[in-house]
Amino acid sequence: MNTESNPFYFWLAAILVFCLGLLAGAVVMQRRIAQVRPVINYVQGSKVDAVIRLIDADYVDTVDNDKLVSAGLDAILHSLDPHSVYMPPQDFEKAEEEIQGNFQGIGVQFRMIDDTVTVIMPVSGGPSEKVGVQPGDRIIVAGNDTISGKKMNTDEVVKHLKGPKGTKVRLGLQRAQAQDLVWVEVKRDLIPTYSVDVHFVVEPGIGYIKVSKFSATTAAEFAKAMKDLSKAGVRQLIIDLRSNGGGLLTACLEMADMFLDAGSPIVYTEGRNRKRQEVRATGRGKYRDMELVVLIDEWSASASEIFAGAIQDNDWGIIIGRRSFGKGLVQEQMDLGDGSALRLTVARYYTPSGRCIQKSYAGGYQDYEEDLLRRYLNGEMTGTDSLSRFDTIKYYTVGGRVVYGGGGIEPDIVLPYKTDSLFVYQNRLSNGGYIYSFSFSYTNKNRAQLKADYPSAKLFTEKFEVSDALFEEFLRYCEQKGLAPDEASIAKYKDNMKLTLKALVGRDLYDDLGFYPTYLQRDDDYIEALQQLHKNR
Repeated sequence: MNTESNPFYFWLAAILVFCLGLLAGAVVMQRRIAQVRPVINYVQGSKVDAVIRLIDADYVDTVDNDKLVSAGLDAILHSLDPHSVYMPPQDFEKAEEEIQGNFQGIGVQFRMIDDTVTVIMPVSGGPSEKVGVQPGDRIIVAGNDTISGKKMNTDEVVKHLKGPKGTKVRLGLQRAQAQDLVWVEVKRDLIPTYSVDVHFVVEPGIGYIKVSKFSATTAAEFAKAMKDLSKAGVRQLIIDLRSNGGGLLTACLEMADMFLDAGSPIVYTEGRNRKRQEVRATGRGKYRDMELVVLIDEWSASASEIFAGAIQDNDWGIIIGRRSFGKGLVQEQMDLGDGSALRLTVARYYTPSGRCIQKSYAGGYQDYEEDLLRRYLNGEMTGTDSLSRFDTIKYYTVGGRVVYGGGGIEPDIVLPYKTDSLFVYQNRLSNGGYIYSFSFSYTNKNRAQLKADYPSAKLFTEKFEVSDALFEEFLRYCEQKGLAPDEASIAKYKDNMKLTLKALVGRDLYDDLGFYPTYLQRDDDYIEALQQLHKNR
């Protein structure tokens, strides 16, 4: 038969060849599958290992097994709850530094200004200060790397500056009035990180303490702050736990024990495989006669919520702010032997009245991550929702007051965020970095004179004023940088803008003690706390 002259037979022959090819391929694949089957014939409990081995052996591209394992463990743990987590070595090291209250490095506060690492302030007594690093120095070279003029995030900068205690790094610094780079060699050391940012006497009899996290050093830092304030005659106290994401439980318990009477419940935990455990106050606290106001917000979590819940349920103080985050799961840490660790949820935290602090995560991980955004959109944080709580389950304090469950701690006095379209300009001043860069530039140019005129943070707070001329200079600076002035916003909020600018200059001079006493003067939560304390005088 001549297939060339008959197209029908030509295509018939082609189809037969194609089918035979498929059949042959199927036979080959069957044999191949038979060869693979022993690899995935896993024993109970090792399916993940078998799949990873299979990927490693046969996947089309090269894979990073460590990243594969991390991604797999993350997915497994996120399917349990939002706070069970696997931490690879680098994350575990960072988390441990946060808890221990120190890290190993050169000891500087810095900010990225015009793509250059700029020293805001060397840590007092730290290795950088010892070799003469000054505020305003711009770090151009670190080790063998030029790090100026590059788009680097904070983590990337830290990699160049941190390192094991005793190691050295050579820094090339650009300094005002110096034509050439100033070179220093810094020997890295243990750098303390403080969790009590600031404490000060607001006015006679009233004190303020800002606690930013709970670490191994928090209780000792807090005790020192309380001793200072008590000596100064403070009998009423504002404890600021806003944006405090928690940390070490023992630090929180020691803080609560300073105020509560013997036997007062602080918190209890309970889980499927963990029997109920209660923690009560010892009665050894020195400040049980102190009148308290505790500030919390939507970023106050975990240990912050335990402290606030204990104070609220024992009727020991007033809680002011917005409903807290709602993180009430107990994690136990398990080291995995290679520098990594697993934090697994084993129980839940409950306040003395029986409220579970943990908010619901029934909607899954993504839904949980978007909770705070939903709170804002549904009006809870802005006051447009008449009922901020989402649960009507009633619990009762020691004194019989009603408090509500449903996750997080709802304040006794809820203060929503104020909304105003004229805030947009102020937000741009901050979010665009204009006010930070101007305040630092002004401080750096006038540092010697400012220090001479205001030799302490207290004098700076009391005496320094942002003049109209300085404020106009600031506005011109912003306009030159591309942010046109909003006259309506400036007219309404000029005083607030001035306070913010003054506070930032104060921070650049005297760190947090130069910042908070000024900045808090424009803070609604803080102002309400003062008003509540004044009522009880």
